[in-house]
Amino acid sequence: MAKEKSIYVCSECGGTSPKWLGKCPSCHAWNTLIESVPESSTPTKNRFASLAKTSGIAVLGEIDAVDFARTPTGHEELDRVLGGGMVEGGVVLIGGDPGIGKSTLLLQALDSLQRSGQRTLYVTGEESGAQVALRARRLGLDNSQVSVLAEIGLEKILATLEATRPDIAVIDSIQTVYSEQLTSAPGSVAQVRECAAHLTRYAKASGQADGDTRGRATSIVLVGHVTKEGALAGPRVLEHMVDTVLYFEGDTHSSFRLVRAIKNRFGAVNEIGVFAMTEKGLKGVSNPSAIFLSQHAEPVPGSCVMVTLEGTRPMLVEIQALVDNGGPSPRRLSVGLDKDRLAMLLAVLHRHAGVACMDQDVFVNAVGGIRISEPAADLAVLLSITSSLRGKPLPKGFFAFGEVGLAGEVRPAPRGQERLKEAAKLGFSVAVVPKANLPKNLKSKDFEELTIHAVERVEQAMDVVRDLG
Repeated sequence: MAKEKSIYVCSECGGTSPKWLGKCPSCHAWNTLIESVPESSTPTKNRFASLAKTSGIAVLGEIDAVDFARTPTGHEELDRVLGGGMVEGGVVLIGGDPGIGKSTLLLQALDSLQRSGQRTLYVTGEESGAQVALRARRLGLDNSQVSVLAEIGLEKILATLEATRPDIAVIDSIQTVYSEQLTSAPGSVAQVRECAAHLTRYAKASGQADGDTRGRATSIVLVGHVTKEGALAGPRVLEHMVDTVLYFEGDTHSSFRLVRAIKNRFGAVNEIGVFAMTEKGLKGVSNPSAIFLSQHAEPVPGSCVMVTLEGTRPMLVEIQALVDNGGPSPRRLSVGLDKDRLAMLLAVLHRHAGVACMDQDVFVNAVGGIRISEPAADLAVLLSITSSLRGKPLPKGFFAFGEVGLAGEVRPAPRGQERLKEAAKLGFSVAVVPKANLPKNLKSKDFEELTIHAVERVEQAMDVVRDLG
């Protein structure tokens, strides 16, 4: 019998090569080729079927726009990220670092759904049923009636789904599932892509068969591992196939976890949910602003509070800056903020406000481990740097937000009034904001406790802060 030839598949792009090479010929990545067995050339049934149900041509205006029914998971923060709950027939992909709490959160959610009358199924390919039961006991889920299946064969999983018809099914994880139609190992690019496509096809087709009374369609949650760079392991097409992509964020040494929606066909993107890891699992944090604010008895130099917008939720975050005497090559370091943007802001501060930091070490940090990507933090960063340089703290109850341009102008931030309301609700009293974000009705109940200083340029903001100090 002739020896079966092997091929080498790139773990990044899925490109193939007949022999091992240091660099992938397709995407030019180094050391990514992995030996694999070529797939069978014989055609297989139903391998490349469409994900959704096929239909004829229809006029868009004549199609009934039916809203998707949502099922609350019993966890308010998770529902917020999902856009209100699990959508019937929807597919959710949730990724994150090992040990961050993906399986814990989903087991808690499945238990809540089961207790509310939903049929649930937890498919585990990484643990045995006894290990899942032990985790449930640790989480305080006594006498949980969640169905558990320890299986990694795709065909057996699909057969179980057809037989049991659950409302919500969790696949933990998609990298462990394999299809018998392919000869490659579980976790390979081909296997992950194929298994995810079959499971997505099942979710879309369930409950839609002609003359079938199976009721509601099955919602499927896929758990995915991430690479050391933080991206989801496997092909990028995995994120395109599913309806919702969630990412777990947060440091493992911290008790707080953030779940961020990267993609959501049924809700807002960039929405975040904040959880606290406790002995009884993950608990939602109703007031996340308290996490990202340091508790100072008195105002300290180099600290400025800003209101950031994560999805539809305004949150107060403390920006800390430390300016110190630097050597021949001053350092610029930022944690939670863009490093290049910090360098740009320092140039604007020097050119338009006359504050020079070219011989100083500048360190900027966003408290609580949150990553701020929006430019509305610019004004707070500049004010915290100036406060640290002068050695004078900003007034108690002070906050600021606004984007700063290269010409020194202060641009408005989106949904400024909601930011002001959130700060006023938490007891803040003095604000420096862009002029375009100044509320039209300052005598309103929401703003009566606020003293708002509207500015158009950076130098105006600096003058306001000097007068306040």
